[in-house]
Formats: sequence, structure tokens, C-alpha cells
Amino acid sequence: MAENLIIATSSQKAERYKTLLPQIESLISGEPDLIANLSNVAAALKQTFNFFWVGFYFVKENELVLGPFQGPIACTRIGFGKGVCGAAWKEEKTIIVPNVDEFPGHIACNSDSKSEIVLPAFENGKVFLVLDVDSDRLNDFDETDGEYLGRLMKAIENSVK
Repeated sequence: MAENLIIATSSQKAERYKTLLPQIESLISGEPDLIANLSNVAAALKQTFNFFWVGFYFVKENELVLGPFQGPIACTRIGFGKGVCGAAWKEEKTIIVPNVDEFPGHIACNSDSKSEIVLPAFENGKVFLVLDVDSDRLNDFDETDGEYLGRLMKAIENSVK
């Protein structure tokens, strides 16, 4: 198990993801505990990108329930289809929001959050988890984040099989 991340100093987001993802995959491979893995993933993303908030929500019955995260306190429960997280769960797809104030039904867990990306993870064809990443800057997420965080979610999906 790694004690420290090797963080690329490149200003290029893709280069930082390319350096980080193999380290995360190594960190979670062979560790069967999902909570432990998600905790390390949240910490690695926060440390590498200094995102405002990084965390996971588990699907439990008809709501999302807060899981491991890094950042300020967060909403504990989110209903199906509610906010960006609930919408990503309902629509079963990644959602990138450049300005959360313009997203219909946005749930303001923290008023300092300005932009957001949410990605679902699947088990047996159903969403079982979402990754929520918030920034305190407008328009901070793009297709690069979608691509590399999508790869990360695939690695998480593979770790629970």
C-alpha cells in the first residue's frame, strides 16, 4: 500500500489524472472493503486537485445516503431524482453542472459550491453509488473530468465484483 501519492505538478488536468489513476487502482486492488477504498479515493482526489468537496453517496432504498467524503459537512440524504446527485442516479449518467445556481432543483449543501460533476457506478446493471465532486469555482469541470472520473468509477465497479 502506498503511503504517499505522486502528484503531477503539471497544470494540465489530463496529466494529473493520468498520474493519479494508476495509483488509485493500485491502492484499491486487493482491498475488499469498499468503505476503505472509497475513503482513500476521496482523499486522493481532494489532495491531487484540491476540489472543494469530494464524496460518495450510496443508494439505499429510495434515497442516496452519504458515504466517505473529504471537505465540509454535507447533506446526509438525497431523494431519488433530487439535486444533481439524484438526477445522475435517476438518469443513470454523468452530469456536469458549470453553475449550480442554474441547475433546476439544485440542493445547496454548502453555498460555497459553484460547479459540480456527479458520476454513477453500476452493479448488476443498477446504480449503487454516485461520486459527487464540487468546486468553489464556476465552470471547473469538463469532459476531461468526465472521461477520467468515469474510468475511476469503472475501477470501483470492478473492485466490487
